[in-house]
Amino acid sequence: MIRIIGILCLSALSCSVFGQGDSLDIYLKTAGDNHPAVRAAFYAYEAALQRIPQAGALNDPQLETGFFFQPMNIVDGRQIADFRLMQMFPWFGGRKAARTEAEHMAKMAFEQFRETRDNLCLEIYTRWYALCRLQQQLSYIRNNREWLQQMEMLALRKYQASAALQTLASGEGKRVKASEDANSTGNGMGGMNMYQSSGNSASGNLPENDGTMTAMNMGSSTTGMAGVLLIRIEAEELDNNIENLEAEILAEKARFNVLLNRPAESAVIIPDTLRQTVLADNTDGWIQTVVQQNPMLKMLEEERLSYEAKTEMNRKMGYPMFGIGLEYMLIGKTKEQTGATSMMNSMNGKDMIMPMVSISIPLYRNKYRAAQRESLLLRKATDEKYTDILNQLQAELYRYKQQTDNATRNITLYRKQVSLTYAACELLLREFSSGKASLSDIVQMQRRLLDYRLKETDAVADYNIAAANIRNLMSQLYYFDNNE
Repeated sequence: MIRIIGILCLSALSCSVFGQGDSLDIYLKTAGDNHPAVRAAFYAYEAALQRIPQAGALNDPQLETGFFFQPMNIVDGRQIADFRLMQMFPWFGGRKAARTEAEHMAKMAFEQFRETRDNLCLEIYTRWYALCRLQQQLSYIRNNREWLQQMEMLALRKYQASAALQTLASGEGKRVKASEDANSTGNGMGGMNMYQSSGNSASGNLPENDGTMTAMNMGSSTTGMAGVLLIRIEAEELDNNIENLEAEILAEKARFNVLLNRPAESAVIIPDTLRQTVLADNTDGWIQTVVQQNPMLKMLEEERLSYEAKTEMNRKMGYPMFGIGLEYMLIGKTKEQTGATSMMNSMNGKDMIMPMVSISIPLYRNKYRAAQRESLLLRKATDEKYTDILNQLQAELYRYKQQTDNATRNITLYRKQVSLTYAACELLLREFSSGKASLSDIVQMQRRLLDYRLKETDAVADYNIAAANIRNLMSQLYYFDNNE
């Protein structure tokens, strides 16, 4: 029955339902089937099961045989050989106590298998969230790189348009100056009036020309070649970040494949979007579940029960052992003697069968009392270890709880900042199109938007990893469903 439970639990690792897509299901099944540490722990558990029938078995019977080189004369015959068979039985309840101890030791091996399995699940989840985080960040940086490429094209167009306007304004200025020089050569009052009229006309056009020059100057300051170079500097930095992320993803995939016990260059399908898992805030319930389900605590419980059974077994070993046996004597016939009675003649050469009963006397009691004290002290040591491990698990639980709380606050903060920064970018783009904002302001705001998105991705990954650690403490990670 215990072996069936172990096989079902090993299958549960392979056939569990997860919330991160079908790809993660396949990877977990692969790890459950192929990971050597999990398989070794399961084989150790099956080996422990084989100790149960050994512990509950009787000692082998003893057969003693003796032959006479020369048959020994006895009354009514000649003894040729002697056969003795004896079976010893421990005190009542001793075999049961030994079998109970072996069962608890097998359950300890099963809890060790569960711990190995859960740790593997946790490591797979940690690597998986790390991969998803890198993939999400790579997607954000690539999108920002495409945005910079579009902005560079826009900046080049505005720069070319601004240069064309400056050329046109320069030609118009030369024409006006030539006209003024021609008017200044005129004579008389009419010439003066024409000069004044032309001057008034030119003066009337000055505000418009000044506005044109101001717009061109502003356009030059916002869409000049310096702005284009600024965009290219940002683009080079993003290209370098993309290459670094791609290399980091390859290395992380190799470590992930090692967990699956397959070649490091095997393909790993990663979603582009990293979603936040769902974890209900119930610290008291978590602690109760840890006490009930954590494999380390369950292993210590089984160890304590095994020492209790061993104490009982040592106590039973201090009682006498009983033996039941049979002795068979092979007797040959002798020549009949004169005057022998008829009864003696009838017993001549007849084999003898004698039932036997034996009992062991546990006279030296010190070793039995020492064995009982040893088991009692080991049980007390296990109780202390249980308390220590429980305190450590509670401390870890609160530490991961703090990490999820911090990550939740960071996620809320960064999402608000992403929303506000995105709105600011949209506003700056409209102001840039009307010449009221510089290109450097837009690039700086877009860089800040990317930074907030990357930080949000880090916060989501940190939350998911901390939540996975909490579920691992409760031994619930291997059947975790993200859609609960």
